[in-house]
Amino acid sequence: MRGGYDPGSVQFALPRPGPALRAVLIGLFAIWLVYAIGLNWLGMPEAAFNFVVGSTSHVMHGQIWRLFTAPLIHLPVGDQGVWHILTSLLGLYFLAPELERSWGSARFLRFLAISAVFAYALQMAVELALPEAHARRLVGSAWFGALPTVEAVAIAWALSFRGQVVRLMFVIPVSSRGLIIFVVATSLLYVVAGAQRTSGLIAPFGGMLMGWLLGGGTPSPLRKFWLKQRYKTLEREADRARVDRQKRVARSGLRVIPGGGKDPDDGGDRKNGDSRVGPDGKLLN
Repeated sequence: MRGGYDPGSVQFALPRPGPALRAVLIGLFAIWLVYAIGLNWLGMPEAAFNFVVGSTSHVMHGQIWRLFTAPLIHLPVGDQGVWHILTSLLGLYFLAPELERSWGSARFLRFLAISAVFAYALQMAVELALPEAHARRLVGSAWFGALPTVEAVAIAWALSFRGQVVRLMFVIPVSSRGLIIFVVATSLLYVVAGAQRTSGLIAPFGGMLMGWLLGGGTPSPLRKFWLKQRYKTLEREADRARVDRQKRVARSGLRVIPGGGKDPDDGGDRKNGDSRVGPDGKLLN
């Protein structure tokens, strides 16, 4: 829910998710519900859950699907499981509707998918680059959840709707700048405290990065960069084509003869001042 900076301008209308966001919210909750009921009440083996969560070692051994399923999975047991799925759903519910309305469903879904996969791929790269002792503290043996996607949405919303205020949970007014500070500071505090998160400690920063690159305006900073590079490429191609054309003309021996007046080569007047007459007095074709 959104308003201006005036604390008194409270809007009590619920956010209205678009069709893409509704599908995402229903899908995330349905997946969580299947595992929650299956593991807690129907005797589903834990292997069914472990088969889809993220794991850097498993992905590096060819189980690539984990990189794509991990953002869809949330902790299905205990009170932490309830809080895990609710924070993801509520974060998307309060911040994402305006992005979908502004961008359209197609761009919005691409943004969610790319942000989620990139965040966990970046975390994998950092984990592989660090010594094992530090990597385990920052990432953990398994990682999953939509938190990196929610943080990407938060940054994209703050950059796309500067100067506006979102009222989280209908109560807490947060400005766009304040939201960026809150999201970044919270993730940094988790790192400083060494408090492990189900998503890992690096993936949320990957989500923020994609929130800026893909969602920081229309066109996005990443698209602006691509357009600038494309323009420079076209300029270079045009310059090369112009130089090649000049070289071909020089090799052909052809030249442009000025019409009328004195010819620069013979120093004399052309016959009758006729531009159709060449330096040798003959008519030009």
